[in-house]
Amino acid sequence: MSGDKTAPSQASEQPTIFGLNTSIAVTLALISPIIFTMAVYSDTFSLAWNEGRGGFIFAMAFIAAELVGLKLKVSQKRFIIVLILAAVTIAYFAALPFGLRDSIQKTGESIEVSLLLSWVWMWDFIVMAMFVGASAIVLFGKKWYKIAPAGAIYLAGTAVILSLDAFFPYDTLGPLQFIVPIYLQIDQAVVTFIDNNIMDIGKGVAARGNLLVLNGLKGPFALQVFWPSAGVHSMIIYTLVMLAFLLKMEIPLRRKLIYFAIGTFGTAAVNVIRIISLTLYAMVVTTDVKEWEAFHSVAGEIMFLPWLGVFLGIVMYIESRRIRKLRRQQSATPV
Repeated sequence: MSGDKTAPSQASEQPTIFGLNTSIAVTLALISPIIFTMAVYSDTFSLAWNEGRGGFIFAMAFIAAELVGLKLKVSQKRFIIVLILAAVTIAYFAALPFGLRDSIQKTGESIEVSLLLSWVWMWDFIVMAMFVGASAIVLFGKKWYKIAPAGAIYLAGTAVILSLDAFFPYDTLGPLQFIVPIYLQIDQAVVTFIDNNIMDIGKGVAARGNLLVLNGLKGPFALQVFWPSAGVHSMIIYTLVMLAFLLKMEIPLRRKLIYFAIGTFGTAAVNVIRIISLTLYAMVVTTDVKEWEAFHSVAGEIMFLPWLGVFLGIVMYIESRRIRKLRRQQSATPV
C-alpha cells in the first residue's frame, strides 16, 4: 500500500501527525485563516450575514463538528500542502488593508455593483470556500464530500447569497421575493391572534404586499421587507448544507427525502418566527430605528443556525440508533 493514502481509520488508536492528534491537527489547519481574521479583524465579526465575517464562526463550527474525533490517516506530504494553502489564504486576508480591499471595491464600482459591501464580503467567503474545499480534496481525495463537505458548502453558499445581494438587492430579484407576502400574511395573522387572545400589543398590524404597517405600544412603525430579511438566504444555506450531510449518509433515498422535507418545513417555520419576533420587537420594545436594526441584524442567525445544528444532530442520532439496531438484529439472526 502507498504511504500517501488518506482515509478514515478503523483502528482503536487515534492516528497522529507531527506528534498531534490528526483530526485536531487537520481541523486547526483548516480553521487557521479564520483564527487569523478573528485576531486581526475582530471588529468585523458581526453576526449579520451581510455585514461582516460572522459566517466564518459558523463555518468553523461545521468544520470542527465533522472532523474532531474522526480517526484519520493523513500523510505528511498532504498535510504540508494544506499548510501552504492556509498560508496563501492568510496572506490574502493580511493584504486586504494594504490596497487589496480597495482594489476589490474599485472593481465592483467599475462593473456597477449595486451593494459594494456585499461585493467585498463576498470575496472573503469565496477565498475561504476555495481554501477549505481544495484542502478537503487534498486530504481526503475524491471522497472528500463524504467526509467533510459542510464547511466548504456553507462558505460557498454564503458567497452565492452575498453575490445575489450585491447584484440584485432589495426586490430586484423577483423569484426570491415571491415568498415575502405569504410570510407577512402569516405574521399578521399570528400577531393579531396574540393581540386579541393573549396580551395587548397595540392597535394592530397590517400587511400589504411586502409592507408591514405596525401600530404598537411604542407607536407607529413601518417595514418594507425584502427577500434577505424574509430568510430566503437561510433556506438556500439550509438546502446546501442539508444536501451535503445527506450525501455522506448511507441511508435509503426515501429517508433522505423525508428528512429534507421536514428540515425545509422547519426552516420556513423559523423564518416566520423571525419575522414575528421583529414585528413584536417594534410593537412592544422599541421603534427606535437603530435599536431595531441592531436586533434585526442578528435575529436571523441566532435562530436559524442553532435550529440547523439541532436538526442535523437529531438526524444523525436517529440514524446512528437505527444502524446499531440493524446490526444487533443481524448479529442475532441464526446463520
